[in-house]
Amino acid sequence: MTGAPAHALLRPRIAIPFVVTALIWGSTWYVIRGQIAGVDRHWAVVYRFALAAPAMFALAILMGKSLAMPGRAHRLAMVMGLFQFCLNFTFVYAAEEHLTSGIVALIIGMMFVSNALFARALLGQAVTPRFMFGSAIALCGIGLLLANEAREAPLEGNVALGAALALAGMLSASLSNVLQAGPAGRDVPLVSLLAWAILYGVGIDAAVAFALAGSPQLPASGWFWAGTAWLALAGTVTTFPLYYQLVREIGAGRAAYNGVLVIVVAMAISTVLEGYRWSALAVGGALLATAGMVVALRARQVAAAPNPAPPSE
Repeated sequence: MTGAPAHALLRPRIAIPFVVTALIWGSTWYVIRGQIAGVDRHWAVVYRFALAAPAMFALAILMGKSLAMPGRAHRLAMVMGLFQFCLNFTFVYAAEEHLTSGIVALIIGMMFVSNALFARALLGQAVTPRFMFGSAIALCGIGLLLANEAREAPLEGNVALGAALALAGMLSASLSNVLQAGPAGRDVPLVSLLAWAILYGVGIDAAVAFALAGSPQLPASGWFWAGTAWLALAGTVTTFPLYYQLVREIGAGRAAYNGVLVIVVAMAISTVLEGYRWSALAVGGALLATAGMVVALRARQVAAAPNPAPPSE
């Protein structure tokens, strides 16, 4: 954990990437809905990372980072490819078939809870009582939001299934996040590790798509490919390095506040473009979830958790 002062967030070199990352990730949740409407969701995932992988390799080269990695780093990249860039996004894209994008973003935004629990189990990271208290508050808020979603969702939406899929995606990404914080991940350049992880993930994604969805589907819609480019280049290649630089400069705890702003952006977009209905139950749930996150993340700042990878957007 860095010793950055509290006012560090106000510095332009910190505040600008903080806000830019949140705005981009907040928008990706809605864009995903357009992707799964245009093609089978498995192939939508493949196309996103098939574009992101060479772009991340190019970024590593432009930054002067070596692409050579030892065997254990490649094994870690394969694990990240499976959990972060295959299972996580496969579950998330499926969840968006049943829940509004803002609700999915909210569930994924609770990843700091599973990160802390996995870090305790795998890395010996302590979890403070204040963190658990805040997490309990946030979970109560999410429960209210899901109750509102069940009441307001269209008949074709399966809220329970959507929530389960989103949780599975969150856990998949969270496991990858904690594993990459170990020695194998710290010994190599971040962008190089991400490039290889995305490449391995694309291979797994394509195998899954062939098995479950058949031959590749190539939509003719320009909007589909524009959305794919946004998710790959902005939502993956641009934001991952920005977020990690924040982690290195202000610490994982303060950087994780980014997740709260992402949820605010995603819920606002869902309200405008998806007609999300803000009943008293939903407002109360959102306030509880946000308050709980702030309490938990402030506690995590004290606990000095390992630097996690950003959640999937």
